Amino acid sequence: MRGDTDEAIFLKDYAPTPYLVEKVELDVLFKPDRTRVRALLTLVPRDTTEPGTPLELDGDALTLDSIAVDGLPLALTAYKETEAGLTLIEPPHKRFVLETNVWLEPENNTELMGLYRSSGTWCTQCEPEGFRRITYYLDRPDVLAPFKVKMTADRQLAPVLLSNGNLVDQGQKDDGMHFAVWEDPHPKPAYLFAMVAGDLGSIHDSFTTMSGRDVALGIYCEHGKEDRCAYAMDSLKRSMAWDEKRFGREYDLDIFNVVAVSDFNFGAMENKGLNIFNDKLVFAQPETATDADYASIESVIGHEYFHNWSGNRVTCRDWFQLCLKEGLTVYRDQEFSMDERSRPVNRIEDVRQLRQIQFPEDGGPLAHPARPDNYREINNFYTATVYEKGAEIVRMLATLLGEADFRKGLDLYFERHDGDATTIEAFIAAFEEATGSDLQQFQQWYLQAGTPELKVTDRYDPETQTYVLELTQSTPPTPGQSEKQPMVLPIKFGLIGPNGSEMNWDTVSGGEVRDDMIVMNTPSLALTFTGIPNRPVPSLLRGFSAPVKLKTPLEQDDELFLARHDSDPFNRWQALQDVATRLMTEAVAGTDWSDADLDGIASALEETLASKDLDPAFKANALALPAEQTIARAIGQDIDPARIHAVRDALISGIVSRLAETLEKLYLTNDSRLSYSPDFKQAGRRAMKNAALSLLVAGGTAHGPRLAREQYERAQNMTDRIAALTPIVTAWTPDAQALLGDFRTMYTADPLVLDKWLALNAAAPDEGVIGRIKAILADPSFPRNNPNRLRALMGTFAMRNPTQFARADGAGFRLVSEFVADVDTRNPQVAARVLTAFRVWKMYEPTRRAAAENALKSLKESGDLSRNTAEILDRTLAG
Repeated sequence: MRGDTDEAIFLKDYAPTPYLVEKVELDVLFKPDRTRVRALLTLVPRDTTEPGTPLELDGDALTLDSIAVDGLPLALTAYKETEAGLTLIEPPHKRFVLETNVWLEPENNTELMGLYRSSGTWCTQCEPEGFRRITYYLDRPDVLAPFKVKMTADRQLAPVLLSNGNLVDQGQKDDGMHFAVWEDPHPKPAYLFAMVAGDLGSIHDSFTTMSGRDVALGIYCEHGKEDRCAYAMDSLKRSMAWDEKRFGREYDLDIFNVVAVSDFNFGAMENKGLNIFNDKLVFAQPETATDADYASIESVIGHEYFHNWSGNRVTCRDWFQLCLKEGLTVYRDQEFSMDERSRPVNRIEDVRQLRQIQFPEDGGPLAHPARPDNYREINNFYTATVYEKGAEIVRMLATLLGEADFRKGLDLYFERHDGDATTIEAFIAAFEEATGSDLQQFQQWYLQAGTPELKVTDRYDPETQTYVLELTQSTPPTPGQSEKQPMVLPIKFGLIGPNGSEMNWDTVSGGEVRDDMIVMNTPSLALTFTGIPNRPVPSLLRGFSAPVKLKTPLEQDDELFLARHDSDPFNRWQALQDVATRLMTEAVAGTDWSDADLDGIASALEETLASKDLDPAFKANALALPAEQTIARAIGQDIDPARIHAVRDALISGIVSRLAETLEKLYLTNDSRLSYSPDFKQAGRRAMKNAALSLLVAGGTAHGPRLAREQYERAQNMTDRIAALTPIVTAWTPDAQALLGDFRTMYTADPLVLDKWLALNAAAPDEGVIGRIKAILADPSFPRNNPNRLRALMGTFAMRNPTQFARADGAGFRLVSEFVADVDTRNPQVAARVLTAFRVWKMYEPTRRAAAENALKSLKESGDLSRNTAEILDRTLAG
């Protein structure tokens, strides 16, 4: 395995480059079979650089044609080429210009890093280390320089030529070629460089900034898809306006372009002034995109735009600081979506995502701090810990400081580090200086892996009207970190009285309490509240104010009380989740629920649905029982996914038997024929209606499958069509096979909708799923190099079908490991990401655990794996 010999890179070894890049000029000639890149790099040694220090440039898959310094060709003895780059053995000890000419083969670049072709269009992906596949360079984020790029191509083949910055020149040539010159005045690291050349359609608009500047906006895409870009353009304009209003951040160039491509390893990339997007996060029409697709487009368009300040103007010094730009920007895009839609509902959805993806990462062999201290392959650290947990850390900081002080600190951070490549320590220091706070212990959130567990006990003394709340925190050991420090936890809370109202108290002692927030920074504390006339029910961690696992002494009656009365919407939803989780974990362990248990949760759900104070989208979330993976995490060991699946189905049936009439009425009264709009209000009504339909099918009601089939057949938008087909396929009703075939026939020409068909096939928990997946993979028409298709099929199976992925006979494990071995030869990033599904393998019961281990060991023995996949495999096996 190549990965066995790769050395780890350590944060402690960071050192600046011996040479600075003052200016980059590129001349790129696109030809049908290959591309030539002429690079002029103006370099200067640092004051501390000793004469004769070699200049080591990164390079990968480049064919060097010529090399010169200050216009003079270099002798063969003056430089050295290796697979990893190019070394000038003794460069001038003064400012000099290095000129290289290299040839690339974008058509054969299946890794989709550097310059490659997607459906005939040349495009780039340079983060984190793709620029070295375009030319020789100091390809690291702390090397910032202004870029000027001349692009030349056949004007019939590539009439559109785009790069970063502003268009400063363009023209035609007599030989059918044309050129464009782009200049970005803002120094940037190479990972933010971008080019696009192709025959593309486009839509255009403009935005006037708060200082009165007009910015030209463009979205480029395949011809014929222009009408699918309107919502993305609207989202972009709303993002720009929101960032000015909320954070005072104004755009700084004359042009902002977005390009949608069909082959892309990521969701999108924030290249300065030229964002390149996976087309699934740009294209939307009611007939082909769901409400969730529209919400994702809005979120990711915002995310990449917000990077203009949190990532571009201020970037990270090294890749260990990746969370600095990604965690902050995820927080900003979450806030944008909350302001545009519903704060409680979006918070629920964000936390559900965090728990489903990041919590297992933090509790398994792939656990790492938000800022890791070493890595072998940086692509493997684009993780939920860096993104989603990173956002939670920023959210806690905002909660602790308050909105006004958080804004002061963020303003100082942007002002102080504009144009810099900086660190987590500098980020924290800006908030300390702006607010006078001591945040050194809080900074531990970036340095310590694992999800803290917060255990709570309480007692009440009616004679003294005193209530004591005892809290204890601990973080389990993680790979490389056996000893853990106590964290700073902002715990939003309330005390609920017998009448369902908030209770006040006279005094509180034993710890720091700021109004409705407990600030915990010790392993344990005991808070004593006086003046409490009745025993309260505590509502803790409101709004999920800290990313921890909460264990409380609340009984089911208390949880149902919170589900009915808590003024915090998140905790109202959480209480219902906790009741359902408790019933299922106990049933898996052998203690069945009673009729009274089912009556209690059904009654609470019915009251939730009847409430006039809760919006439909919240009610839709309330109807969604905890996923099978959630139950598995709550059990923690000796997991039998088939048993969990059966128990969850049984609980759904028990609840639906009590609510069938209510659910059917809810479905029928909200089955609107209004013209489609993706706005939050209408989307919420659809979500509530379709949640009811899903339960009617899953619960085995007589009318459910018929209602779902009829909705599928008459649906006027993709949201309703998919919402009808999904429970049919999940339950594998008699209509499932025929309707899946109908769906494929209807949308076979639309790749993004075909992804939905692939995902539906892969997520079905029936015994025939592996056979269907193998047949799809064997179909010659299946696009085996497209990341979206691969993720939709195998990513879904591995991540969202626990019953069949973790079959006792090991067939699911073998299917995924064989897929990883195959795809790794073409696209290591996709292969490594799918392989992370095995991160929970040691939690399975012994038979499944042995089968998973065998599949992993077979993969290790299969051959020459990429560094990406080898690292994930080694860490997963080590456990």
